Amino acid sequence: MNIGQLLRQGDAVTQAVAVLLLAMSVASWVVILWKGWLLRRAGRDVRRSTAAFWQAGSVEEAQQRLAAFDREGLVLPLVEATRPPAPGALAAAGERAQQLTRALRDALHRTSDKLQFGQVLLASVGSIAPFLGLLGTVWGIYHALSGIAGAGQITIDQVAGPVGEALVMTAAGLAVAIPAVLGYNVFGRVIARLEADLEGFARDLRELLAPGAAAADE
Repeated sequence: MNIGQLLRQGDAVTQAVAVLLLAMSVASWVVILWKGWLLRRAGRDVRRSTAAFWQAGSVEEAQQRLAAFDREGLVLPLVEATRPPAPGALAAAGERAQQLTRALRDALHRTSDKLQFGQVLLASVGSIAPFLGLLGTVWGIYHALSGIAGAGQITIDQVAGPVGEALVMTAAGLAVAIPAVLGYNVFGRVIARLEADLEGFARDLRELLAPGAAAADE
C-alpha cells in the first residue's frame, strides 16, 4: 500500500497531519534553497565590499564602490550609518564616538535580522515535525486497532498491516525534520561568521571616524 492509499483510507486527523507535514517540508526546502544561495552570495559580497572600502580614497568614494559589490545590502548600511545626524536631534547628542556607536548598532541589528530571516521557521519545523509524525502514528494505530477490533476475529496479518502503515507517519515526520535541523545548524554557523565580520568592520569604521573611540573603550 502506498502513501496515497493510506491517506485515502485515513480519517480527517491522519489527513490533516499529512498535509501539515507536506506544507512544512515544502516551506523548509524553499527556505533552505533560498538561504543557501543568499548566504553564499552574501559571503562573497562582504569580503569584496570590505576590501573595496579600504581601497577607496574617501568614505564618499567607498559608498559609490560598495553599490556595485554589496548586492545584499549588508555592508553599505554600516557606511551610510556613519553620516552625521541632523543638528538639534537627540541622535546628535554626545560625542562623535557615542553617535557612531548608536548608529552602527542599529545598522548591525538590521543586517542581522536580514541574515537570520528563515532561521525561526527551520528551527520550528525541526522541533515540531517529529512530534507531528508521532501524533499521526499514534492516531493511525488507534484508528487501525479500532477497526480490527470491530471485525471480530483478529490475526497477526490484520494487525501488522495497518500498524506498519501508521508507522509511515513517524518516518515522514523525521524526513521533514532532519533537513530542517541540518539547514538550521549549517546556516547558523555561516551567519555567525558573517555577523562577526560585520561587527569587526563596524568597529573599524568607528575607530576610523572617531579616533578617540579606541582610547575611550580602554
